[in-house]
Amino acid sequence: MMKLWMAPAGLHIEPGRAGDARDLARIHAQGFYRGWSAGEFDSFLAEPATPVYIACDARRRIAGFALIRIAADEAELLTIAVDPKFRGKRIGQALMRAAFEDLQLTPARKMFLEVAEDNVAAIRLYKGEGFVTTATRKGYYPRPDGSQATALVMMRDLG
Repeated sequence: MMKLWMAPAGLHIEPGRAGDARDLARIHAQGFYRGWSAGEFDSFLAEPATPVYIACDARRRIAGFALIRIAADEAELLTIAVDPKFRGKRIGQALMRAAFEDLQLTPARKMFLEVAEDNVAAIRLYKGEGFVTTATRKGYYPRPDGSQATALVMMRDLG
């Protein structure tokens, strides 16, 4: 039986699967200066310790995704991206909540993430989902102009 979660905008969330890598790479490149390749996503999709949650419509057109890494009793949000056409519709929130629910079935008890300190929309999402800033990493994210942005390290208990 496939896991499904409801999402806004007529979408649902389901586990990622082989064959999704090109769409994930395309959406990721729309949101990040250094997008990840389809090959990198292929590797993640093949690894049970890196579940991918896909927000898609009934025809499986992908609107966004979240990629998690599970290691012992910790989970890390490696990346989350939403197609620009679907931003502002609470898709990111639905992806996070699906991951939280699914992680209850794992040993993970805390989730960590890094986010650029100037990514206001993402920080608002994470704070709204119970994450708190625990540290900073100066020069963590490269920028197109050669500068480097500081990352906030955030953490949330999973219960």
